[in-house]
Amino acid sequence: MLVKNRTITKPAISTAALLATAAVLFSMALSSCGHTNAEGNYQQQTPSLPVFAIAASDANTTEEYTASLEGTQNVEVRAQVDGYLSKIYVDEGAYVTKGQPLFKIDDRSYSEQYNNAGANLEAAKANVEKARIEVDRLTPLVAHNVISEVQLKSAQAMYSAAKAQLAQAQAAQGNAGISLGYTTVTAPASGYIGKIPYKTGSLVGRSEPQPLTMVSDVRNIYAYFSMSESAFLEFVNGQPGKSVEEKLKQIPPVDLILADGSVYAEKGKVETVEGQFDKGTGSIAFRATFPNKDGLLRSGNTGKIRITSHHSGSILLPEEATFELQDKIFVFQVGDSNKVSSKPITVSGHSGNYYLVSKGLAAGDKIVYTGLDRLRDGAVIQPELKPLDSLVSGKPL
Repeated sequence: MLVKNRTITKPAISTAALLATAAVLFSMALSSCGHTNAEGNYQQQTPSLPVFAIAASDANTTEEYTASLEGTQNVEVRAQVDGYLSKIYVDEGAYVTKGQPLFKIDDRSYSEQYNNAGANLEAAKANVEKARIEVDRLTPLVAHNVISEVQLKSAQAMYSAAKAQLAQAQAAQGNAGISLGYTTVTAPASGYIGKIPYKTGSLVGRSEPQPLTMVSDVRNIYAYFSMSESAFLEFVNGQPGKSVEEKLKQIPPVDLILADGSVYAEKGKVETVEGQFDKGTGSIAFRATFPNKDGLLRSGNTGKIRITSHHSGSILLPEEATFELQDKIFVFQVGDSNKVSSKPITVSGHSGNYYLVSKGLAAGDKIVYTGLDRLRDGAVIQPELKPLDSLVSGKPL
């Protein structure tokens, strides 16, 4: 049987059908971005966007700096004599007063040294008395030429030597008494006891690298924080006064933000600034003091110092009305014929959810509030001018 080969072909699509499909797609594209008027001519839609006018007002800006906290006194407690720790009178974290006993070092050998020094002192006193008596005995004999003057001078020399030995014995006893007193270690200042690394029976002494403990006076707390060189210059230039000392006095009370984000109840005062910048970090350190009558703060705590500055007649701009491009902040300003143009601004601080603008804007400028992602330079909008308060829920500080 002879079988013939057959070629299977797809049905052809007509040119008219292709044109019709293209017309439908083009019509759909037009309907998504514009509309046609009564005469059938296409018109592009003008977006309607909220716009507000810039106005100058008073504002408070805040800056925060990482801080480390220390007590006004952090004193190491060290053993002044060598010996075994026989008693520990306090526990870690306890509050102690200046002069309160903290530790007891075995004092038996030091007590014996003191007793021996006392015995030597008594012997020296006896020798002085003996030498004095000898001088008193020889003096009238020399006066009556019974004995030679040389014997009296020799007796007087012995008397002087005895008195010198008495002074040495008194010093030795005093030194032994000091060493014996060092066996009771007392608090050098009032404050809280830190970690105690030693236990009863431990051998301690002056050569030990680790102290017996640390006493921290935390009735007032020092908060140390640093500023960069540019922040320091801006901060100082913004304060009244001629010298740095005068400017520090004008700084308003500052807040301490604790590690859990809460604000410490007491206000602090910035009191000192270091005399030079740290070459390694390029920053300069400040010190603020906070009262700590309840003992909530301890040495070693961390937090943040919040400094609030008041600005009169400032330009405030909500962050929602800005966008960033290449590390710069821009806004869309409405100009003639309702055309928008991007404009860079310089921000000098924050006030809540607002930027404090130092350059780039002036009172009366009209700024687009939202819909910035749909805009380009030269785009025409239909502005809906509204008061800024009606657009923004978060108020500046």
